[in-house]
Amino acid sequence: TSAVDPVGTAKIEELVRGLRERLTVVIVTHNMQQAARISDFTAFFLDGRIVEYGETTRMFTNPERRETEDYITGRFG
Repeated sequence: TSAVDPVGTAKIEELVRGLRERLTVVIVTHNMQQAARISDFTAFFLDGRIVEYGETTRMFTNPERRETEDYITGRFG
């Protein structure tokens, strides 16, 4: 959704929220704010491996791994 205006992005996110009630939806994004808004679980990948996986709220407020915290806070990436 990087090339979509904010109104379009909001509509897409609303659609995803509706779909996830019935389906598993996988979102791949570099937009941390969007990931925090629309996901229940988050995985952080680095160099092709999963560094950390867990509930989105916990990962964004209290990540276990330094690499995850650095990426989420913008110190890396």
